[in-house]
Amino acid sequence: MNPPPLPSKKSQVGFIDPKKVRILTFGTVNTCLGVSVVACLLAIWDFAEQDILWRTIATCVVLACGMILFSGINQVFGSNTEN
Repeated sequence: MNPPPLPSKKSQVGFIDPKKVRILTFGTVNTCLGVSVVACLLAIWDFAEQDILWRTIATCVVLACGMILFSGINQVFGSNTEN
């Protein structure tokens, strides 16, 4: 008598390798945070103008949100594989 088959485990695989996308997203978001902190410190100590501060922060927010959105879309458009 054969044992019943084990249920298959489905895992979501992104269009691009999810591990690489997570590493890239993590690095980009952390870099944006670091640049924003440095820009804030420069503005606090009057080494940078307020206009430069807000442009830098806005740029970093757009880049970070874009990477997070890209990571999510990569997961959505991935294919289901059976392991």
